[in-house]
Amino acid sequence: MPSESDTRPLDEKNEIRKSEELRSFLFLTVVMVPVLTVMFIAAYGFAVWFYQMLVGGPPHH
Repeated sequence: MPSESDTRPLDEKNEIRKSEELRSFLFLTVVMVPVLTVMFIAAYGFAVWFYQMLVGGPPHH
């Protein structure tokens, strides 16, 4: 018994795949990249803060 996806025309499958790829690309570029960037900057700031807490503050000249 063929499944519903097997009975679709090839062009329709390609259109669905293209729309899924576009949604995935937009999700990655609009949501994930900014979120990961903010997380990376926050982690770096935390690491610097923690290092300064252990060493005794920022360096003085």
